[in-house]
Amino acid sequence: MRKILMKYMTKYSTLSEEQQQAIVEGIQIEEFKKGTILLRQGDVPTKCYFVLKGCIRQYAVDETGKEVTSNFYTEEQSISNINRHKQDKSSSYTFSCLEDCTLVVGDLVTEKDMYHKYTQLEAMTRKMIEHSFGEMQDELASFIASTPEERYKSLLQKRPYLVDRVPQHQLASYLGITPESLSRIKKRINKC
Repeated sequence: MRKILMKYMTKYSTLSEEQQQAIVEGIQIEEFKKGTILLRQGDVPTKCYFVLKGCIRQYAVDETGKEVTSNFYTEEQSISNINRHKQDKSSSYTFSCLEDCTLVVGDLVTEKDMYHKYTQLEAMTRKMIEHSFGEMQDELASFIASTPEERYKSLLQKRPYLVDRVPQHQLASYLGITPESLSRIKKRINKC
């Protein structure tokens, strides 16, 4: 698992191999069972995560009590709940393990100490966040401009592994449609 992390760090940093190794050795890796809630909507986050293995769902419960899925995080994706803009710093989302997961767990309290010790780590983290944010912006723009069928086709092209890893009702919520509509779209696409 640490090799996966080293490979990922190399993609975003100019840290020497020795520095990367020191960071990786000091990082906390934990295993979480399927169904584990990493953070509840309304709680103030104290941790950030990087997925080495598994799938995590991000969702919110709206005013009607309905769960609305906004993202899935899988291998080599980081999960940071950037909520520093909010007065109370609470999370707008719940993060739940859909599978047994192996995650790097970062402590937001000691984050500044790590950045001070490894000055290039902050630049690497910023690059990772910028990359992730850019992808999210592109996905949102595409999502808004596309039909439900186009959204599903895009998912099949960009993240096909989600179809087999995520329950259909959660996948439908992520696509902004009902499970019944998703079934009809799948049937139409499979006939082609």
